Amino acid sequence: MNQFKVAVVQAGSVAFDTKGSVDKACSLTTEAAKKGAKLVVFPEAFVSAYPKGLDFGARVGMRSSEGRDEFLRYWNSAIDVPGPFTNSLAATAHKNKVYLIIGVIERDVGTLYCTILFFSPQGTLMGKHRKIMPTAMERLIWGFGNGSTLPVFDTSIGKIGSVICWENYMPLLRMAMYSKGIQLYCAPTADDRDSWIPTIQHIAMEGRCFVLSSCQFIKRGSYPKNYPALQGDDPNTVLIRGGSCIVSPLGKILAGPEYNKECILTADIDLDEITRGKYDFDVVGHYARPDIFRLYVNECSDPPVVWNSNATGDLFNDENETS
Repeated sequence: MNQFKVAVVQAGSVAFDTKGSVDKACSLTTEAAKKGAKLVVFPEAFVSAYPKGLDFGARVGMRSSEGRDEFLRYWNSAIDVPGPFTNSLAATAHKNKVYLIIGVIERDVGTLYCTILFFSPQGTLMGKHRKIMPTAMERLIWGFGNGSTLPVFDTSIGKIGSVICWENYMPLLRMAMYSKGIQLYCAPTADDRDSWIPTIQHIAMEGRCFVLSSCQFIKRGSYPKNYPALQGDDPNTVLIRGGSCIVSPLGKILAGPEYNKECILTADIDLDEITRGKYDFDVVGHYARPDIFRLYVNECSDPPVVWNSNATGDLFNDENETS
């Protein structure tokens, strides 16, 4: 399938309400599918919140009990992957026969991760990408992903992958994704600044791929009353204003950017435009200079604890030893 419709959803979470956020995602996925979309992309941290404006009670050398309670609330509204909420999202993708890409807060033991999940029209959880570099204060509340979750999936509608928010400013990460032949480059974000749009256009032109950027639109009133955000308590204060868009391989904006409302943006795309674009620029092909520049990517998971069942107690297997 070379020609089809794609959609980016610009909407806000039901903050700290896991079921409410998943139910809203399922409803909006159905709405996007009714518009004809075969691929539906949601924002970063849609399930269940991007906690903009919180400091989680942290100061250098100090943490407050109130901040620990805020983290507990956030952890309680995160999801297990896989788990019952991923099952609901998978069922929605299957029902609507779409590829569904959505940002969630994933919990693993005591750590939270900013994660993107990939669901197929067959109702399977294809995999995930954990944000490898949370930005600034995000590092207080999110762990770091590693190279084991940098997937690009070869699907019936093209090669799909995702890079989250300011990961898109990491040139080596972008190069890694281009090397995997990414065609449908999903860029969920919380960055609603004007400067985000030229970033997305640059990536589309650099990678000669379609870029689908989805950002939340959400007001203070969508968060709980006991949410001590820097922006104050006026329910009409916009915390994230959107700016979602869809961009072609030659940098043309096909949909958006849209600001200051919830919406679903769609565009008809043709994968042949990628090949037309690579005629004069292929960053991992004829425009590469591997004799000068070369990227090494570590896709190992590097777990902190490795269990050894070797009866001898040796850390390494005998086959790794030399005589």
